Amino acid sequence: MNYLKIVWVFALAFCLNALAPLLLSHIAALGGAEAAIAAALWCLGLFLVFGWGCSKAAEGTLFPSFTLQLLIGIVLHDALAPLSAQLVLSVVVCTSLAAIILKSGGDEIERKDFLKIALPTLLIATVGYLITFFVMFQVLMWLGLDSKTAALLAAIMSSTDPAALIPTLKTVVFKSEFKQMPSLSVAESALNDAVGAIFTGAISVMILGGVQIDSVRLLAAGLFSPDNLQRLAMQFGFGIVAGVIGWLAMYAFERYKSKRHAQGKLDAPYDFALVLAVPLVTFVLAQMMHGNGFLAAFIAGLLANFNHGTHHFHGLLHNLEVKIESLAKPTIFMMVGPFVALPHLAETAGLGLFVSLAFIVFARPLAVFISLMPTAMGRSEKLFLCAVRETGVIPVVLAVITVAQFPDLTQLMPLTAWVVIWTLTVLPALTPWWAKQLNMTE
Repeated sequence: MNYLKIVWVFALAFCLNALAPLLLSHIAALGGAEAAIAAALWCLGLFLVFGWGCSKAAEGTLFPSFTLQLLIGIVLHDALAPLSAQLVLSVVVCTSLAAIILKSGGDEIERKDFLKIALPTLLIATVGYLITFFVMFQVLMWLGLDSKTAALLAAIMSSTDPAALIPTLKTVVFKSEFKQMPSLSVAESALNDAVGAIFTGAISVMILGGVQIDSVRLLAAGLFSPDNLQRLAMQFGFGIVAGVIGWLAMYAFERYKSKRHAQGKLDAPYDFALVLAVPLVTFVLAQMMHGNGFLAAFIAGLLANFNHGTHHFHGLLHNLEVKIESLAKPTIFMMVGPFVALPHLAETAGLGLFVSLAFIVFARPLAVFISLMPTAMGRSEKLFLCAVRETGVIPVVLAVITVAQFPDLTQLMPLTAWVVIWTLTVLPALTPWWAKQLNMTE
């Protein structure tokens, strides 16, 4: 019965997509601002209704709602066509939502716990990312992709995202010596999402500048050239500076709310506006300083960390979490739809499976075991992390931004979709069994 609901949602999407060209032609006939407003609201309505429908249909099944939302977006390719013609709007929406999600990711990690796992987190999120990137670039070249698509796809997909894994981890009771594994998985994701954004931007600049990247040697030479290293240093350095400024703004807000609570005053409903404003303004500030906005948003959340220390922030951050799960993530996953049609997805199915398997069974174990060599982490913990290879929100956002810059790279978005589909569907379902096999659970 549960899986029948999924069938009904997809059947409704197919029918609506078939009728969409006629409806959109009527909307276009309105002309001017009326047509633009109607088309935008039409797409927003689809995101909300089908985002909710996928979440409801996924309950009690093995399929994460995110996988269904991505596939439904692709089924609604024709219905979401106005967004493919408004690339700037798509990029702005995805970027703003991703900044809010990354700030929330920083909130998710308890600051004291992060300090305990800081070394392995930094190693696997940076060194591990670079190992995955260069390994997958070579693998993708072997699979026949052109160097531009291979470099950008490797940069986009080399970061992890346990969006579907977090609910699973909350149901698994780890033994005391392995209690840090969920925090490490989340911390790695949040940090290497920012690393992925920085390196994807660097690769884009290199391609636009005509730098030769036809081999690993040429790619590494361009990536670690003095000019590019300076650009990367600015992205990291000023991203951190902007994140600290964002944290100071949140700290001032915390002191203000603490004072109001001490005076017996209740929370104001409009305070939620500032919770949303901080990651967005922090992102803009980082860009103005030539830093990375995604890193800035994450740093602001990590340093603020109010959900663990200040009880009167719990309500605000719970509201933020609800809106992220019900609005932001469905919108981002369904945003793949305007850029990938079902026939194109079907054409790349075989290649998408090979690419996904290469990330899961080849690149990820190499990245984990090599990057964590300087740590005291045990074999079981490393083997568990080998299975934490989901890709999700931020890679999708980076893919949308990249496709807007390079529309001629037609394989980039469907292969991104396949890696997200396979990793989000298979790995979270295997995680409890894998942790049990490693004797890590109670």
